[in-house]
Amino acid sequence: MRLHRVFLDRACVVLLLWAATTIVSPAQTFTTQASFDYADGALPELMSLVQGTDGNFYGTTLAGGANQNSGTVFKITSGGTLTTLYNFCSETNCADGSYPYAGLVQATDGNFYGTTDGGGAHGAGTVFKITPGGPLTTLYSFCSQPLCFDGANPYAGLIQATDGNFYGTTESGGIGSGTVFEISPAGALTTLHVFAPECSQGSCTEGAYPFAPLVEATNGNFYGTTYGGGATENGTIFELTSSGALTTLYSFCTKTDCSDGSQPYGGLVQATNGVFYGTTSSGGGPSTCGTVFKMAAASALTTLRSFNCANGVNPYAGLIQGTDGNFYGTTYGGGAKVGGTVFKITAGGKLTTLYPFCEQTNCTDGSNPSGGLTQATNGDFYGTTTLGGADGLGAVFSMATGLGPFVETRPTSGKVGSAVTILGNNLTNTTGVTFNGTAATFNIVSSSEITANVPAGATTGTVEVTAPSGKLSSNVAFRVTP
Repeated sequence: MRLHRVFLDRACVVLLLWAATTIVSPAQTFTTQASFDYADGALPELMSLVQGTDGNFYGTTLAGGANQNSGTVFKITSGGTLTTLYNFCSETNCADGSYPYAGLVQATDGNFYGTTDGGGAHGAGTVFKITPGGPLTTLYSFCSQPLCFDGANPYAGLIQATDGNFYGTTESGGIGSGTVFEISPAGALTTLHVFAPECSQGSCTEGAYPFAPLVEATNGNFYGTTYGGGATENGTIFELTSSGALTTLYSFCTKTDCSDGSQPYGGLVQATNGVFYGTTSSGGGPSTCGTVFKMAAASALTTLRSFNCANGVNPYAGLIQGTDGNFYGTTYGGGAKVGGTVFKITAGGKLTTLYPFCEQTNCTDGSNPSGGLTQATNGDFYGTTTLGGADGLGAVFSMATGLGPFVETRPTSGKVGSAVTILGNNLTNTTGVTFNGTAATFNIVSSSEITANVPAGATTGTVEVTAPSGKLSSNVAFRVTP
């Protein structure tokens, strides 16, 4: 049941040529920003880029780099200049970690935090911190406890919760089928939940093998998926409290022909309407090409779309909600050129293929995206492909769909008086910041970053920045907490 480097095993290295910008339609422009060449990394896997407060994008590659093909951390500008910040396995016996599958999260302290699947003091993966300039600190090495009760092999990335700590999952360890953990910025780890031992018939009804990152919902609880276990051992959706109490909300493949999907490798997104949306990598009826679903309450799952392989197959990553209210994602394969797709889907289930990747020897624009998308504050979407590009080792791409610029708050909720970072573009001469109409004091840090404090009298709603280019609204409502 356990998936181990399945994507890496599929990779083949092909010498390719550079790709220029391709016009998809008058409203959409696809651009290959950079291609990996092994020396600067290779095979960016289940990784979504994160836009830093400096306006640049940060991510990881599973392989390549300077040390034993163990992966990298990289930075790339919006203009496509790629810089390697760190090469894993720089320390003896890869004590600093190896094979980072997941992406990064930029914390409130300005540093980036992430995980590696391998390496560390016990060879079972790590949690690390890296500054925007590159120095890396290993915060925790998994399998530090007897029988790896603390977990092993974290494929998923971290999230920083409203309490300031980080939360994540390990795909194995615990007592066999993975864990959910909390870790402080200083590296103190607490195992919140241990999934059942290695599954035998009916023994993993609560789920097994969490592969995706968690999401903290507006109710303060955490939601996630497992790709195994459940009523039919085809994966689950679960809810977890901060104290570790787990509730299985849904078991996949409980409908005829697995029409509700199976094996969700991606995480969930809570939309602005409070409903959760996600993908399954397979199932969806006879075609078994995967699904897009929504879940408004426990057990109330609706399949919005089943892929038919011609419009995509195997969506391994989760979705993001764009500023237009629609959802955006990728499929690893299928589509008109067989090598995967970028797609848009409405809340009602109408699916549009925005870009088809190829799976031939001239996939210089990239091929087989296994990671998700990020919408940058300029309105465009950014992502990576696992294969393709100039050297067949993956690429970074952007796609303009006509959506305009916005601002992003970090965090997206807080008390009156709490500090908030506002990320955007061309903010140097900003003249005003409001929280749902209430003026706030602010400080301009750079052209891409403003700091502000939640003003007295503020209520939940849109944050608005008055910049030289006009008024920019936040992509989600800022929630003022008691």
